[in-house]
Amino acid sequence: MVPLHVRTFGFPELQRDGQACPLSLRKGLALLVYLAESKGPIARDTVVAMLWPDSAEDVARARLRRLLHRIQLTLGDGCLTIDRSTIRWAATVALEVDSALFEAACDRGEFELACRLYTGDFLDGFSPGDSPQFDEWAFFRREALRGRAVQALERVVQDCSAAGDHAAAAAHAHRLVALDPLSEVYGRSLIRSLLLAGDRAAAERQLEALTQRLRDELGVAPEAETLALLKPDAAGGETVPPTRYVRGGSVHLAYQTYGQGPLDVLLLPGFVSHVERIWEEPRCRALLSALAAMGRLILFDRRGIGLSDRVGLSPSVAATARDISTVLDAAGSRRTLLLGASEAGPACIAFAADHPERVAGLILFASLAKGSATPDYPHALQAAQYDIWLQQLVAEWGGPAGIETFAPSLAADPQARAWWAGLLRASSSPGAIKGLLEALRDMDVRDLLGRIAAPTLVLHRRRDRAVLVGAGRDLAAHIPQASFVELDGADHWMFAGDQQPVLASIQAFISRLPA
Repeated sequence: MVPLHVRTFGFPELQRDGQACPLSLRKGLALLVYLAESKGPIARDTVVAMLWPDSAEDVARARLRRLLHRIQLTLGDGCLTIDRSTIRWAATVALEVDSALFEAACDRGEFELACRLYTGDFLDGFSPGDSPQFDEWAFFRREALRGRAVQALERVVQDCSAAGDHAAAAAHAHRLVALDPLSEVYGRSLIRSLLLAGDRAAAERQLEALTQRLRDELGVAPEAETLALLKPDAAGGETVPPTRYVRGGSVHLAYQTYGQGPLDVLLLPGFVSHVERIWEEPRCRALLSALAAMGRLILFDRRGIGLSDRVGLSPSVAATARDISTVLDAAGSRRTLLLGASEAGPACIAFAADHPERVAGLILFASLAKGSATPDYPHALQAAQYDIWLQQLVAEWGGPAGIETFAPSLAADPQARAWWAGLLRASSSPGAIKGLLEALRDMDVRDLLGRIAAPTLVLHRRRDRAVLVGAGRDLAAHIPQASFVELDGADHWMFAGDQQPVLASIQAFISRLPA
């Protein structure tokens, strides 16, 4: 077997026995990386279309033949298996790819190893030139790997802090700040770790640098919580509830509990979440604290999202419903009030229908029963319209994508925009979220509505543009004995806009629940 290492983190490189294989052809490097990532044969037509999209077919095929010849001269005749229709790495090549090693370490939960393997962004600074299809593929792959690196770093910072190794926690928090310099959560984590490691001067420098970035980029000042870190005895205080993990099948789910009381309230947000960064937005934190005053609040990130394990497949409604059960078991909750927002509503509906004995009540906020419109369900976007919206959302990923629709009242707020952009990046990658939202587009839980036995409250703002109010009315009409409250406003997010009518409706609903 011929050992060959493919480095994809940073500028790509091929190595044999620790020595670089000099391949100066950018399109050759692009092809070999693409083959290594694909883990199987690739059609010649695919390669031609990807690397020479503007060339005539016969010209592009001739260029591919010359390129393959030069690759074989450099690496040896036996490196590739080539036939008339496909290309692949030869079975005699013992291929080692750093991105695959990194993902395998993440899958095994070896996050410290994963952090060591992630030496830079995927194909950072590399492009074969005049190959937009390859560049687009590399972008989505880069974002997916970056998201997993952020998650791995978060886990290692948690583990090092719990073990009292604050110097190591600070080193990894430095990398988190470099990946998302406008996140106050990561900035606070770094400052706190430096203080606990005894390096107050470095903590003060980090606060100064964070203050400068927020002022220059967003025109805002750090929150009082951040500034308070440098007050005496402030470094050890927790700013968010501790994150715990429970295993559901082969996936570890991140969850938190906050507050106390006779009632448990499980809040499941929409298509993205992050149980730690959700506390970073002041309005969102105020809403969570208000809910925790009504009972013990339970939060979790569904599989593939936020701090929970990333998975290859998009979580279905049924899988998320199973994860609800897993988290409730871990939290020791017997009867719970489920609060499902937006796309999380269907999973809460499924759980309530299948486990009536565990559900004290069900609240659906800005939710819907079906992901796309049909002749008998006009309350959602047509599938074609949905796909256009999804394409735009994915194209804007990394920035505050969709905030004008989700929260019109916050669309001009620079701090809210920065928080939303950071939450998106930390929650998922554009490629992964595309798969998740495609699954949500095709979901339909209308057949479950009649089986819900728990008291149900449906809340919806009448000018919501993300999920039309008709979807909320339809839910209330088909769930037995459901109450419907139509709220004023256009914000899709529960915490945006006027929270008081939302909280008053929830509190009144809780007061009517059977003891």
